[in-house]
Amino acid sequence: MVGANLKAETMKLMDKRSALETEMNVIIGRLCQPGGPGLSGNLVDSEGFPRSDIDIPVVRAERHRLAELRNDHKEITEKIDENIQVLHSSRLATKDSGNDGVSNHQNSVSGNAVPSATSHNVVLRDSSSSMDVDMMASIPFAVVDEIADASPTAEDGLQLGDQLVKFGAVEYQVGENLLQKLASEAQANQGHAVPVIVMRQGAPINLSLTPRVWPGRGLLGCSFRVL
Repeated sequence: MVGANLKAETMKLMDKRSALETEMNVIIGRLCQPGGPGLSGNLVDSEGFPRSDIDIPVVRAERHRLAELRNDHKEITEKIDENIQVLHSSRLATKDSGNDGVSNHQNSVSGNAVPSATSHNVVLRDSSSSMDVDMMASIPFAVVDEIADASPTAEDGLQLGDQLVKFGAVEYQVGENLLQKLASEAQANQGHAVPVIVMRQGAPINLSLTPRVWPGRGLLGCSFRVL
């Protein structure tokens, strides 16, 4: 019963996180539209006066709201990770106690191995029920906050507000310098297609990006902000 309740709680958290991501994407889209201030652009002109082409109070309010959403997103993601690890450990304990140290051929054939709880695509099998419960824990770790025109990322289909779930071998990991890992992954794959998964308006999108030399800066021509 505890496992079932924990699964239900985790699925609700995933739904809540998806709603947060949708709201974040809407705000990012507004801030990063052509001529917009972006996520951290100046609100004053070159002479130090408030910009007349934007509604500064609205921009400040949206940036504040975005910061709140990011904090909520981080807390929910950490709770989801914690729940998944508990569920994973519980299933392994149940499997071990059921075998009693003796190999059970029927269990080994009918039961699927559960991936590591730190994976972003974790399939959890309910050991107390004949029905499978699939929970896809896609954890975004960075958002695209700038894309240069005619850059590799622009040509390969990345969009402002896309949230990175996976870039080659780089995935969400607590305590890791993910921006540095992204840069290293791009350098290591220069001229080669890199499989990428992003969340776009709450839905996962598969892309293929090729880091390459172009007239602009870097190999991608975009910038990321850690969530």
